[in-house]
Amino acid sequence: MYRMVLSSAIVGMGSFLVRVEVDVSSGLPGFDIVGMVSGEVKEAKERVRVALKNIGIMMPPKKITVNLSPANVRKTGTAFDLPLIIGILAALEIIPADILEETLFMGEIGLDGEIKFVRGVMPSALMARKMGIKRCVVPKVNEAEGSVIDGIEVVGFSHLTEIIECLNTGVIRPDGSTENADVKRKSGMDYDFSEDGLLNSSGEDFKDVYGQEGVKRVAKIAAAGFHHFMMVGPPGAGKSMIAKRMPSILPPLTMEESLEISQIYSIKGLLSEEKPLILQRPFCSPHHTVTKQAMTGGGYNVLPGIISMAHRGVLFLDEAPHFSGEVIEVLRQPLEDKKVEVSRISGSFSFPADFMLILACNPCPCGYYPDRNKCRCSEYEIKRYRAKLSGPILDRIDLSISASKISINELKGIGKKPESSSEMREKIMIARQMQKERFKDCGRNFNSELDSSEILDFCRMEPSAQRLLENAFEKLSLSARGYHKILKVARTIADLEESELIREAHIAESIGYRVTDAQMP
Repeated sequence: MYRMVLSSAIVGMGSFLVRVEVDVSSGLPGFDIVGMVSGEVKEAKERVRVALKNIGIMMPPKKITVNLSPANVRKTGTAFDLPLIIGILAALEIIPADILEETLFMGEIGLDGEIKFVRGVMPSALMARKMGIKRCVVPKVNEAEGSVIDGIEVVGFSHLTEIIECLNTGVIRPDGSTENADVKRKSGMDYDFSEDGLLNSSGEDFKDVYGQEGVKRVAKIAAAGFHHFMMVGPPGAGKSMIAKRMPSILPPLTMEESLEISQIYSIKGLLSEEKPLILQRPFCSPHHTVTKQAMTGGGYNVLPGIISMAHRGVLFLDEAPHFSGEVIEVLRQPLEDKKVEVSRISGSFSFPADFMLILACNPCPCGYYPDRNKCRCSEYEIKRYRAKLSGPILDRIDLSISASKISINELKGIGKKPESSSEMREKIMIARQMQKERFKDCGRNFNSELDSSEILDFCRMEPSAQRLLENAFEKLSLSARGYHKILKVARTIADLEESELIREAHIAESIGYRVTDAQMP
């Protein structure tokens, strides 16, 4: 008897439909799985055989052949366990086959019949909805993740016996609920995304950062325009504190952005029953020993890397010169193209990578230059340390600021009270709203995304500002990228002051945030 069950496989950032074809026939007993499958898929036949035995179903001495179609694309992972076992049960007429044509199955099977967590349920549910499939049957722990997707029914089961009972009785959900809304309500997932997005605080607040008003000013500009920036200063100056608090002042995620990020984390297997949707802009801070492949993605089963996990959020490289040269240089293309291209024998894969890069650096290997009372680094050591960050990478940094040592009065809270994240965010959201109205017809979101052809249209200057920028271009020997970068930062500074016209003071401040030799690590 032949039966076909629908399932899904992940390739890069996409998901494609897999037809699990099962044929049970008379002949020499055997169990074969074909269709360009990996080792873990082939091992499914042993998991299936033992799981059925342990729930009281003995497989007959038949010839069982399973084909995963399309057979010219490699299938990996353990998510095919459940569709495979459903296909065998249907071919043996233990469960009805009428539901199979409109249902997609995903799940790993334990030897006791437990249905276990799998990766990629969210993109699979999106693909199934697009293909017109009525429902997805997934592990119970993945149900909340899949139920985020509207327009398709997502049903979760924790044990194989539950599925068999429900399929035989015609009751699809084991808990009696009928829609994804019921799952969302039970798990507290009724999110209210307004037009400006959903804000979810990280708990880190700028009110705890004393001093460093200049650095916090740069952080505010960077958050308003989504600009890359660099902080250079001695140890203990507060560079890491400020970087960790950036998500608390960034514009909130929209529903579309949240789903986009959540799909990446779903493919990585990082969503959980308690956290089925990413609600806050990501903050990724890898250790300096991270490898190039871990940053870009790849591996035997090609998965997104840390760069893609920071998509729509922050990638923070603390002590940036200590990262290997190839890890730093691999950032060049994503900073320009907003995506990562990974090429392997199995094909080419594209992962999203639109992130804010924050670099924190010491001025020298020991961290105390130019204080020669503490610094013992030679000139050669300082030059070698500074050379770790290449010119092309520094040329992509929009803002640079020196984080000086904090005074005792600032540390004691004497003087100006630190501005809180909520107060900073109010001003940032005004600038964000101006950008939203300005770019409503061109598909941009932030000033940092403007290309050279758009800068003339959106960065109008008063005459004195134009003259100042022209003089700076000649005297500072700016590149074309440097010229446009100053204009984009000045555009954001003007937005923070609710000015449509870029003024001389805005250009002057923007020029002051250039990466100079004195500020380079």
